[in-house]
Amino acid sequence: MAKHILIVDDEPLIVKGLKFSLEQEGYLTDAAYDGTSALKMANENDYDLILLDLMLPGVDGMSVCQQVRETSNVPIIMITAKGEDMDRILGLEYGADDYLTKPFNILEVKARMKTLFRRIDSITPKASASQICVHDMLVNFDNRTVTVNEKEVNLTAKEFDLLQLFINNRGKVYSRQQLLDTVWKFDYLGEYRTVDVHIRRLREKIEPNPGQPEYILTKWGVGYYFTEK
Repeated sequence: MAKHILIVDDEPLIVKGLKFSLEQEGYLTDAAYDGTSALKMANENDYDLILLDLMLPGVDGMSVCQQVRETSNVPIIMITAKGEDMDRILGLEYGADDYLTKPFNILEVKARMKTLFRRIDSITPKASASQICVHDMLVNFDNRTVTVNEKEVNLTAKEFDLLQLFINNRGKVYSRQQLLDTVWKFDYLGEYRTVDVHIRRLREKIEPNPGQPEYILTKWGVGYYFTEK
């Protein structure tokens, strides 16, 4: 089944170019030109990925990303004319899975999308069980859901990939570079702080006390690992 993409940008020429290129690739596409329309469409449709511009009229891209994340873990790639590091980190903190800066090459957009889809579709747990329970947390690898104290928490694609990697390799310490190489893979030339941001957000969602984590622990000077207890 063709994947359904929502393109959100207030520049008609950019939307037109993206729609044409993605539809040539076999994707189904919808377009929104402002934040309010984007939120409405995201709530009414089941998208496989959202390409989301930062600077939008009305509701800005950051707010759209944040509100979508309250109910969905659909992969989101932020697209913006801004390239400052703080904007990049802020975008990731609000739940984006990746980040592209204008002007961009459509081939890079397609490559980022395919990498996200490939990682979501291909990562399988080493354990034979389709789900695993860790204390009060239940992780289902088949439908990529996580519940804590019987309440579902919404993880981004990368947050779930990090959690799955840690759970499948309990006790193994991963450096920030190893996590970038494994989860973000070769196409992401990011800084180590990106990893820290995602770990912090993941802890806030699954840990009983994020300030004193019980699941994802820090090996000072080395990296992160999942408890073996």
